Amino acid sequence: MDMTYAGTGNEKAVAASDLNRTHVGLTVSFEPDEFTVVFGRIGAIARKEGGVTIALAGVDGTGGLPSHFSLPPAQLVYVQPDMLTNTESTIKDLFGKVQENLRSHKGDQRPDAV
Repeated sequence: MDMTYAGTGNEKAVAASDLNRTHVGLTVSFEPDEFTVVFGRIGAIARKEGGVTIALAGVDGTGGLPSHFSLPPAQLVYVQPDMLTNTESTIKDLFGKVQENLRSHKGDQRPDAV
């Protein structure tokens, strides 16, 4: 049975080789082998020759679940969006639209009647 996991609609696909310190602490999902799908929070990322190792935070091997996974560089890892970054981006977008709106209305100003 090959699961071929492809993440969910709000997750962003990232190649394991593109993971960096900004991804530590984010929730991820990936398929380390054809029989397993992993969901967890990245505790650490290690680049090794020929691969990338992801250590999950809060996993101590309980229930037979490994705390780290070695993945080939091209392996896709699906990252949940960081809510703080998304909120910050949304605020910046809205602020930019407000500024643009204000600039376009400056020409409509009338001098105050005295």
